[in-house]
Amino acid sequence: MSLLYKSTRNSEVKVTASQAILKGLADDGGLFVPETIPSLEVSLKDLANMSYAEVAYEVMKLFLTDFTEEELKNCINRAYDSKFDTDEIAPLVKADGAYYLELFHGATIAFKDMALSILPHLLTTSAKKNAVKNDIVILTATSGDTGKAALAGFADVEGTKIIVFYPKDGVSPIQEKQMVTQKGDNTYVVAIKGNFDDAQTGVKNIFGDKEFAKLMDESGFQFSSANSINIGRLVPQIVYYVYSYAKLLQNEEISEGEEINVVVPTGNFGNILAAFYAKNMGLPIKKLVCASNDNKVLYDFFTTGEYNRNREFILTSSPSMDILISSNLERLIYRICDADSAKNKELMTSLSKEGKYEITEAMKAQLADFYGNYATEAETAKVIKDIYESTGYVIDTHTAVAAVAYKKYLADTKDNAKTVIASTASPFKFTRSVMNAIDAKYDNMGDFELVDELSKLSNVTVPNAIEEIRTAKVLHDTVCEVNEMKDTVKKILGIN
Repeated sequence: MSLLYKSTRNSEVKVTASQAILKGLADDGGLFVPETIPSLEVSLKDLANMSYAEVAYEVMKLFLTDFTEEELKNCINRAYDSKFDTDEIAPLVKADGAYYLELFHGATIAFKDMALSILPHLLTTSAKKNAVKNDIVILTATSGDTGKAALAGFADVEGTKIIVFYPKDGVSPIQEKQMVTQKGDNTYVVAIKGNFDDAQTGVKNIFGDKEFAKLMDESGFQFSSANSINIGRLVPQIVYYVYSYAKLLQNEEISEGEEINVVVPTGNFGNILAAFYAKNMGLPIKKLVCASNDNKVLYDFFTTGEYNRNREFILTSSPSMDILISSNLERLIYRICDADSAKNKELMTSLSKEGKYEITEAMKAQLADFYGNYATEAETAKVIKDIYESTGYVIDTHTAVAAVAYKKYLADTKDNAKTVIASTASPFKFTRSVMNAIDAKYDNMGDFELVDELSKLSNVTVPNAIEEIRTAKVLHDTVCEVNEMKDTVKKILGIN
């Protein structure tokens, strides 16, 4: 059966999966959502005996119905290969009373690799399916991880260019070094003098500029997105939640049909939305714990029903979550207002103009699947130290935010269901914050000294992604003001 996608701001707009992947964002500024969320077609018991690639096919074929079996399997097999440093792709590690789903074994040691390893293949396949002649320009804002993962995924992919904007002082030193040393004739990295929300808004504004789109087309280009607003990013993320359940079942940690909880450190809301979609496909998930850092706009939303970005933007030790506009939340809002695109558009217009919106009591009642909480900087550091000292397991700052939220959930609910925590980045990506949390004495060391010390401490080999950048040459040094982003894109593409 064919599954079509519609815009959250105009339900009349319907496109195929490949068209949604190509466009990234709907012309009206809305996000593409499937008309219905399909149900899993294979039993949980059967999934338990499958490899990651096999589970990926069983999940993704239900969403990407205009891809042939050969096309989809080709994309999957090219994505989930030896670039991951573990055979399992996404191992589960039992520690401190939970199961940590390690999503950081790809080329850039963050969870974004899970989707951005396959997105370039989905995109180029979609372009062929739709007879696209233009070069596709991937335009992306990053709070640290998406940028490098997208750059690595699209580097030297024929028929594409990729431009990444990141906040100059809003990413970790390792994250910045990973981006500015990226090779590839089609890769461009630009630092902006602003925060992630400025970068994301700037990119959205460029996407929404009809005149610019026309100019691009005349010059042989068209935009697409690698941000989690692209359905081609969201669908592959559903896979690892299904896979984690299958692994728990295979390892006899749970029985078939037993409900689990899932905890996700959340900024742009895409990762936890993927878990919500997995639940709606029939995966036995009891509660979705949405973990925020000090930028607790989502915690406040789940607590009060008001989404309000009019607040101080706080730079934290978990920078990939330093976000006040959670773009993917719009997909959930659309769903809980009963797919009323006019109502959703009204709320999003309010967010754009006034920086806030409030949902109705009826909509709030539909958020029962979620629990929100947050971690302060002190709590984040303490849980890294505590887990290391009690188990020897070292987690990064984002995963630590999730661990804190999970402990608060346990205290609030006494719910002892088995729990999967999405471990979204390697501690090697945030060495200074991680090592300082364990012991302040490490603060005197250089970035790469810390890397080696962490390797000794955790008994984990330094990931190749870090080794690569030790002596890598800086290849990107462009910096611009927020209001210069469009002109910077023009200059990169040679458009007057």
